[in-house]
Amino acid sequence: MQFLKFILNNGHTACNIGRSKIVVFGGLIDKKFLSDIFVYDIDNRSWFKPECTGTGSDGQQGPAPRAFHIAVAIDCHMFIFGGRSGSKRLGDFWVLDTDIWQWSELTSFGDLPSSRDFAAASAIGNRKIVMYGGWDGKKWLSDVYVLDTMSLEWVELSVSGSLPPPRCGHTATMVEKRLLVYGGRGGGGPIMGDLWALKGLIEEVAYYVVVLSLLWKEENESPGWTQLKLPGQAPSPCCGHTVTSGGVHLLLFGGHGTGGWLSRYDIYYNDCVVLDRVTVQWRRLPTSNERPPARAYHSMSCIGSRYLLFGGFDGKSAYGDLWWLVPEDDPIAKRMIMSPRKVIPESRNASREHDNFMSDAKENQSKTSTVSELCKRLDVSVSLSHHKLILDEVEDKDLVELASHVVGEKTPSNIQMVQALRNHWKKSSPVSIQLKELGPLLRDYQRLISRHRLQKVGLDSQPVEFSFPRRETYRYYHLQNASQLRMDDIRILLEEYKQLLQDVNED
Repeated sequence: MQFLKFILNNGHTACNIGRSKIVVFGGLIDKKFLSDIFVYDIDNRSWFKPECTGTGSDGQQGPAPRAFHIAVAIDCHMFIFGGRSGSKRLGDFWVLDTDIWQWSELTSFGDLPSSRDFAAASAIGNRKIVMYGGWDGKKWLSDVYVLDTMSLEWVELSVSGSLPPPRCGHTATMVEKRLLVYGGRGGGGPIMGDLWALKGLIEEVAYYVVVLSLLWKEENESPGWTQLKLPGQAPSPCCGHTVTSGGVHLLLFGGHGTGGWLSRYDIYYNDCVVLDRVTVQWRRLPTSNERPPARAYHSMSCIGSRYLLFGGFDGKSAYGDLWWLVPEDDPIAKRMIMSPRKVIPESRNASREHDNFMSDAKENQSKTSTVSELCKRLDVSVSLSHHKLILDEVEDKDLVELASHVVGEKTPSNIQMVQALRNHWKKSSPVSIQLKELGPLLRDYQRLISRHRLQKVGLDSQPVEFSFPRRETYRYYHLQNASQLRMDDIRILLEEYKQLLQDVNED
């Protein structure tokens, strides 16, 4: 197996919707809770952001921003429950119809679960959802709820016999008729490394089975937990890991252990451990190249023989990256192996050298960046932005048109509209920047550098990173167009742009 790296947002849940797409929802970036939806189209191998409709009981469009919620797919619908927004734990219940991209807040009945975060859930067939555990702000939970997505009725399952300790940050995965629960944290004790199986979730009408001329009646099982102690190279006790089902294997990746809850002194893992359902034992999965950095609270999705890893948290900061885990004979792996490697020097220009190398490699292999794929999917044009071709503001038709759209045509002149657009960008956050704004924003960024900086130091003909007072570099002056931007570049571009506006006003 081999890991391949791409770039995307972090902090979310990720649900496979059939075999056609993966829907990423919510999460946490820089202490800000999100309600964004991003979709990976499996057939077209591209990302897009749908325009979702639908309001809740309070009139708000879609669910409130959140993280550490549960999200489960049933047919073309993604159901979400709970999670956290700031210090508040949520107990609302929503469904997203991915055929028409419409949210609906659901009013359920029965044994309603309490508000919680860090719970775990899984689909039972194509109709029901089972949820186990979590944290309600006061105590760790060990309750089991089953939701019928047709009747919208919750039922708290009464389970007899031995019970697993209450926990949160665990995983819950349906494997045939059993729910497998691994790890988590609870009760103020150490992070756990136990594996439990819950039976009795499948309600079957009694039927007769004939095997080798023998006839017997198969009845429903009573709900009950069994602790499993399997041979092999078991994973370390962990919390915030993922367990992903792929064929006869369950792949456990990442998580953290020991230390305090979400403490930066915890140990974070990047191990790949497989539970083989045929041999019924654990084994470590070797990889032939560098693994992603250790992390927890990420997501892992299975697409055929490939696994897609998103984001996560390493105790200090959140990741905004995306990785593929693929077999050695996968065409992507072969393409990467055949590509020549270039040693990146350890210097402050390493970032530029790496970006230049990756840009060349992408052109040679006819690859498109995540931003480019999003632009194509949303039919947003990305025009050239080379510094030698930078137009004056009033001659930049895309900039003026965007300004009139964003700020309206209330101002008497184009230059005043552009200034209003700059004030709009000055107040914007990275997540609020739309794809159609990236081209004009990048050009205006380069325009400000060229006009107010390069003319002063006489370097206006050099397509490289530049050093100026108050800043170490301007990283994106050399870019040809906005499609070369990666998703995590937008934050840095906006920060540098705002500093440019401030410097211009002071000049």
